[in-house]
Order: sequence, then structure tokens, then C-alpha cells
Amino acid sequence: MVRAHDGRRGVICRPRAGRRRTAGRAVGSGRVAIPLARATGRAVIGIDSSPAMLRRARVAAAKVGVRLELRSSDMRDLRLERPAALLCCPYRALQHLPTWRDRRRTFERVAVCLAPNGRFAWNAFVFDHHFAARADGERRDEPVPHTLRCSKADNRVDIARDDGAVSLCGGRPVTSGSDSSTPRAWNWRRCTAGSSPNRSPPTGEYVFVARRPN
Repeated sequence: MVRAHDGRRGVICRPRAGRRRTAGRAVGSGRVAIPLARATGRAVIGIDSSPAMLRRARVAAAKVGVRLELRSSDMRDLRLERPAALLCCPYRALQHLPTWRDRRRTFERVAVCLAPNGRFAWNAFVFDHHFAARADGERRDEPVPHTLRCSKADNRVDIARDDGAVSLCGGRPVTSGSDSSTPRAWNWRRCTAGSSPNRSPPTGEYVFVARRPN
């Protein structure tokens, strides 16, 4: 178990010290990448499309004395110079991908970037169809004025803000809506990487660790 540097739980994995590469997609503030760098004793590649989050990760890593190789990129276009032994995408970041095509494309890039016997770890909510049906069209004023919109074709609840911005992932489905999916669908997508899955018990949120065969 890797615990985030701010004390929160991170993605389940077993990082090993040594020369094998580790990369984190949607690295955010470095909450998982920083403890991974500590555990392996090597720099971790951190990828995010947000310059603001990359700046936060850089500051946080400097404070604790670990090295992150931070890169600005979209997870759908993941590219590494050499395959990685571990790729992780924590805090349900894959659920920001709006369509099935985006998710499949992302998993195909994972397949290219994983070394033989490498692992890809991610977590995801279990989609709540009952919540989605009830929430579709619901107007809310907190934390900012917005309306919930359900996309049935993509198993997704969008948070459409009054200022025109759309958030594809909020909080837990039973409270604020999120782009979520079923365990069967996530298993289908990981097959694009030719990997075998392990996942946590069904508690409303799943943690997957997929392995690329030798």
C-alpha cells in the first residue's frame, strides 16, 4: 500500500527499489508520485495536462527532497522513451475521459508504454444508474451554480456549470455525480493492453491492477 504524502490512501501497488521506471498519469499535486519516488529511490515520471498541478507537484517534491520528472501531456497521448514497470492513474483520474473511445485509446497507449510483466494501477467508481436517472437535469447552487446532465451512452454524469465549463467527474456518484463505469467495462478496456486484472472487493469503488504478460 502506498500512502499519499498528505496522509491519504493511494493506489494499491508494490513499488520496488531499483532501476525500473515508474510513471504516474494525472499526477496532480504529486500525492502518489512523491511516496513512489521515496519507495523506489528513483525519479518518478509525472504526467498531467494542467500546468497549475504540475507546479504544485514540483513544489511539493522539492519540499520533501525527491525528484519527479514532470511533463505536460494528455493521458490519451501517453508516450515514454522507454517502457515503464509501473504506471498508475490514481484518484479516479481516468473518469475524466469523456467517451468510450477516449478510454480505449488511453488503454492502448498504456499497452505500448508498459514493460513486459509491468503493472498498471487505477481506481474507479461503480456507476450508479439509479442516481444518474434521478439526478439528470437537477439544478444545484453549491459549490458553484451547476446542472447535472446524464450521458447514458457513456455511463457518465456531467456537471455543467453556469459559466459554460463542464466537469466530467465530481465526487462519489451518490453525492455529486461522476463519470463512472461498471467493473465489466473496465475489464474490457484493460483487455486492450493484453493484461490480467486484480481488483478490490465490491464496495462502490474499485481498485484495479492490470499486468502486461511477458
